[in-house]
Amino acid sequence: MADTTPKVPETPLILHHLNNSRSQRILWLLEELNVNYEIKFYQRQPDMMAPKELKDVHSLGKSPVITDGRHTIAESGAIVEYLVSRYGNGKWRPAEGTDEQLQYTYWLHTAEGSLMLPLLLTLILGAAIQETPFLVRLVPYIIRREINTRMIEPNLKAQYELIEEHLSKNEWFAGSQISGADIQMVFPIDITAGQMDKFIGEHTRAWLEKVRSRPAYIKAMEKGGPFDMQKL
Repeated sequence: MADTTPKVPETPLILHHLNNSRSQRILWLLEELNVNYEIKFYQRQPDMMAPKELKDVHSLGKSPVITDGRHTIAESGAIVEYLVSRYGNGKWRPAEGTDEQLQYTYWLHTAEGSLMLPLLLTLILGAAIQETPFLVRLVPYIIRREINTRMIEPNLKAQYELIEEHLSKNEWFAGSQISGADIQMVFPIDITAGQMDKFIGEHTRAWLEKVRSRPAYIKAMEKGGPFDMQKL
């Protein structure tokens, strides 16, 4: 009989956690998996960039990053896959070859692929306006308005219509069971709910509230510190 006991790190796994960042969802997953871990906190600089100390952990100097024994792993999707594979006890990723596994893969990659790009553009354009001298601020404002109207909003509308349709038929992103796909999707949906709520449909909102009510999510938010969508 196969041993289904969850693996426990001999030494605590370390999450290198940057405030107001994607590492918040990794913290949630660690709580769900009940992994033995520690948090090393890093604070954004006044320009909202990560501190240089993160480059001592990984050459890209970004978060999230985890250190698990001899492994140092960056990128949210790679971290989710690693944690689910190593500590998920077969419960956080659907079986290979199933329809649920296809859904899992699609939404796992959609989170940082199709969905985050328009959100990042919105954040970057907003920051650019704030950095522009007041007397000429109208110029980047007009540029942002045109980009929003022609590209960002139509893109987000289409994405969230697809998400809403999917969640009207499925309890979680990979079907009837919560999975790593939900971990990935919570970050962009949280941002959208905080800044562009008009795109969030009834079933998407219900999914988000279900996530936020999970004990592991609540505990992760308490441990990770304040999470301000306006400062991402």
